Amino acid sequence: MTATSTHNRVALAAVGLALLSALFFTLTYVLNRASATGGAHWAWMAALRYFITLPLLLPLMVVQGGVAPVLRAIAAHPWAWLRCAAIGFVLFYALLSFAAASGPSWLVAGSFQFTVIAGMLCAPLLYRDARRRIPPAGLAVAALIFAGVLMMQFGHASGALDRAAWIALACVLVSAVAYPLGNRLLLLHLERSGEALNATQRVFGLTLASQPLWCLLAAYAAFEVGPPAWEHVWLAAGVALFAGVIATVLFFQATGLVRDQPLALGAAEAMQGAEVVFAVLLGVLLLGEGWPTGVALAGAAVVVAGIAAFAWGVARPAAGSIDATKILRSDRGA
Repeated sequence: MTATSTHNRVALAAVGLALLSALFFTLTYVLNRASATGGAHWAWMAALRYFITLPLLLPLMVVQGGVAPVLRAIAAHPWAWLRCAAIGFVLFYALLSFAAASGPSWLVAGSFQFTVIAGMLCAPLLYRDARRRIPPAGLAVAALIFAGVLMMQFGHASGALDRAAWIALACVLVSAVAYPLGNRLLLLHLERSGEALNATQRVFGLTLASQPLWCLLAAYAAFEVGPPAWEHVWLAAGVALFAGVIATVLFFQATGLVRDQPLALGAAEAMQGAEVVFAVLLGVLLLGEGWPTGVALAGAAVVVAGIAAFAWGVARPAAGSIDATKILRSDRGA
């Protein structure tokens, strides 16, 4: 088996894992929407997910390198971990929860696909080596996906977003930037410190490091509305299991497989675009939401077309050689 065919097989496996993770990530939007329409406070929705995620990760840690290396890494550089957790977990999910009441789950899921292009745009701000370059082909298709996102937004709003809709959209877009930025910052920190942690350990470490901030957010929610209803706790538990554990670990593992193959990494990241398709289906089936129509439906089709373009790029060697591929290198996941 040649090196090129091996790279392609790994890339396709990574895309498959990322697509599976997208299905589980989609439950975030669906279950959060169910909580929001049921009267849950956005701060409780966010804090409860990560309170519950932490113990759910503990059984995995037994077979994924253990807790001790994570605790040593956090103890050695607590502020670095707190910064990454604050950006990649707290800011990301608090804003996403706040936006859950703004519209159907597929609309929030579609807006979050800005993360496809946001991850690439972070690279020049973080790196001082070849990774700072943005792959032109990946950026072009990511822009296509973002155009589809905007079509969905304006199609759903019949061409005009009101003030609340603009605020919700801004929250989702900032969330979409925070998620890859926090992950890239952690990877860069680990690279500099020489600490080797696998995907599950990193998820656990960020979840643990974020707990003080979630406690503050929970205190705010308790002051505003009192304790959460049990129904909302169970919905948050579902998000914690499916998105906080299963989807996150799958996605970090997928991107870790192709961290030196930029187009393949872009394809894995772009699989998040499938969340909008899954959100439409699950929203209609589970929540009775309406189907996107007209311009919104056309926007969803554009998103799917962008995903297909990324997946097609996986099968082709980037820039014709391994060396050229490394020049285009990106580093969002694992």
